[in-house]
Amino acid sequence: PKLYIIEDDSLNAFASGINQSSYSISLSRGIINKLDDDELEAVIAHELTHIRNRDVRLLIVSIIFVGIFAFLAELAFRSLRFAGSGRKSRDSKGSGAIILVAIVVTAIAYFLSILLRFGISRKREYLADAGSAEMTKKPYALANALRKISNDPLIEAVESRDVAQLFIDNPKPSTHKSASWDNMFATHPPVEKRIELLEQFV
Repeated sequence: PKLYIIEDDSLNAFASGINQSSYSISLSRGIINKLDDDELEAVIAHELTHIRNRDVRLLIVSIIFVGIFAFLAELAFRSLRFAGSGRKSRDSKGSGAIILVAIVVTAIAYFLSILLRFGISRKREYLADAGSAEMTKKPYALANALRKISNDPLIEAVESRDVAQLFIDNPKPSTHKSASWDNMFATHPPVEKRIELLEQFV
């Protein structure tokens, strides 16, 4: 894969690409300057595992899957508005009720698909951590790297949660105050839990 440098003093990295010609790993300037050689090797191995497991392709599929439900919900909502603005009749009321049920069902499916997408993202991070430990035989190096990264993962240029999923740690700060809410919609597992699992490899 190609190697790119993000000119940012924070500590983060991500893998991208869906085939041999587009695979790449991007490292922030901060992660290069502030990690030692073993830690940097472990981070790169983590990203290589994402590439090996085709996680970017899986991410794209999950985004499309969520988008389909969002489109269906919007379509049902517009149909309900159209039915409501039409002539008041028994048929229009009946079709309106059906459309309302469709909106509720689609909205629930959309919500569950988002939870599934983030759940898959968290699981792939655990697998990439394990892949790094297996590849380098230095699980402690990735654990130490995650400790440092978690103190300064923010990258100002990252605006979308879809992109945030690609990084080794979430480059965007949480906007929610509830821990349980954060856990449900987190793109990454808690760093503490990841470190705990890595230390079991030692």
